[in-house]
Amino acid sequence: MNIYIGNLSYGVSSDQLREVFEAFGTVSSAKVITDRNSGRSKGFGFVEMDSKAEAEAAIEQLDGAEIDGRPVKVNEAKPRN
Repeated sequence: MNIYIGNLSYGVSSDQLREVFEAFGTVSSAKVITDRNSGRSKGFGFVEMDSKAEAEAAIEQLDGAEIDGRPVKVNEAKPRN
C-alpha cells in the first residue's frame, strides 16, 4: 500500500520517514519529495508498505502525530491522474 505523508518538517529525511514507519512493519520504500531545482523538501512524502494491515495500522496511529515537531497528515495515497 502506498501512503501519503503531508505537513512534514523540511528537516525530515527519507531515512527518518522509513524509521518511523518501520515500527509498524516492513517498509519497501520511503521518499521525501524534494524540489528539482533547490533540492529542498516540499514538505510531503510517500511510504510504500508490503502489508495492507500494517499500512492501515500505521495510518491510524500516525495521522495527526508529531514527526520532528509538526503534526503530520497520513492517509492512503491516491493514484496520480
